[in-house]
Amino acid sequence: MEYPGGVNSRPDLTLAQRKRQLVAGELTESALQLLARKGFDAVTIDEIATAAGVSKRTFFRYFASKEDVVVQFLADMGTGIRAELAARPPEEPPSTALRHAVWVPLGECADHGERALRVVRLILRTPALHARFLERQAQWREDLAAELAERLGLDADADPGLYPRMAAGMALNAFDAVLHRWSAGEGVVLDVAPAPDALLDRAFAVIAPALDAGPGARA
Repeated sequence: MEYPGGVNSRPDLTLAQRKRQLVAGELTESALQLLARKGFDAVTIDEIATAAGVSKRTFFRYFASKEDVVVQFLADMGTGIRAELAARPPEEPPSTALRHAVWVPLGECADHGERALRVVRLILRTPALHARFLERQAQWREDLAAELAERLGLDADADPGLYPRMAAGMALNAFDAVLHRWSAGEGVVLDVAPAPDALLDRAFAVIAPALDAGPGARA
């Protein structure tokens, strides 16, 4: 299973680079599943390395700590969100483009069901990891704001960037609210719990009018 923002194989990479990606992917999957199942403090790096079929030394070639695995996972999620926004058709209104952008990691979580849900709960319910998640979201906001400003042709010298930052913040608040609602409670049966896409639609129905009323926005 590959997690949102996980490692993807690309045909233009060398054999060594593809091998490195595969090892990083195995370590990430093993780490996230062990951490989600046993709890952050209960898992050792030795256990992660053993589960991934590599040595402890190999683990440290890729990650500095258990927390670093999750931080990289979150960084990759943010990269995926910005890349999707950049790829959206230029004629789309901001609410539509941003909705598609933040859906990228949510959609992959939904596709992976219970396993992804355990990872989401791990991040949201482990104080140290949640703090890093919030740090990453702050960076995502800056990246999305920059991408949105470029998309709308806003002049950074003439416009202080208020609209792009607020729009990016609203989109990520919707993303965060959906994650919390989707992961709420123990023993939630996924096929009867609110679906993430429906939750995201509800969240964006609230913020879409403001997103599409900004400078340069296309209604």
